[in-house]
Amino acid sequence: MPPRTAPTVRQLRLGTELRRMREQSGLSINEAASALGVSRTHITNVELARFGVSEQRMRTLAAIYRTPDLTYVDALVAMAQERRSGWWEEYRGLLPTASLDLAELEYHATSLRVFCAMHVPGLLQTEEYARAVLGETVPSWPDTELRRRLSLRMKRRDILDRDDPPSCTFIIHEAALRLEFGGPDVMRAQLKRLAESSRRRNITVRVIPFSAGGFPLPGLTVEYASGPVPQLDTVQMDTANSTEFLDAHTQLSNYRVLLERITKAALPLKESREFIRSVAERN
Repeated sequence: MPPRTAPTVRQLRLGTELRRMREQSGLSINEAASALGVSRTHITNVELARFGVSEQRMRTLAAIYRTPDLTYVDALVAMAQERRSGWWEEYRGLLPTASLDLAELEYHATSLRVFCAMHVPGLLQTEEYARAVLGETVPSWPDTELRRRLSLRMKRRDILDRDDPPSCTFIIHEAALRLEFGGPDVMRAQLKRLAESSRRRNITVRVIPFSAGGFPLPGLTVEYASGPVPQLDTVQMDTANSTEFLDAHTQLSNYRVLLERITKAALPLKESREFIRSVAERN
């Protein structure tokens, strides 16, 4: 099988975890290659996600590295066994890879915590509101690309309707409730959808009012996706000019603390729902 030329973020993550396992064991690339009976280049290519890794080889490497956490190893084996392409692959080559990587991240997450400062989170957007948000990009996208991006965003919402949906907590700043993307009618419908969504068993929506004052704000959107084990959590962050995926253990720890602080600034669930309704009624 030829090497991958453009591995996904999830494939890169598996390679990163294999490198971390090796480094924590104290083995060099040469020592790992010798123990496995392969070339140094093979170990490097696996850790860079240029090559996939079988279940047997994954478990052999875990044994060589003396990894004690078997639950973690099982989670990595499950990642290595993934062969079926996700629905987002139909957009490959048509939209930026970061957009597809986000769809894949959400699909595999066991839970999600999302903070949005300037707009309603993508997973809770109505089609009309999403079209208005996407239409504000500078420079503007051609109509064809806008339709593709809108289609991808709408399909991402399907994870909320699965038989085993992830548990989702959405923390939204009051500014996002008052910026009228698409005009008053579109915004009123969006706020109604938001209030309705907050009643679903797998969705929690909380609002940070202006009166809460300051709080940590590293980007316009922060999404914390929990994996099957904490070591496989991922942070996705939108800024004005880029999309970042973070998985270093210190970064994950810091973002957990950051989101806890943001959550403390938010209104309780029932008060948040009433707040959303009060804003909608004024529109």
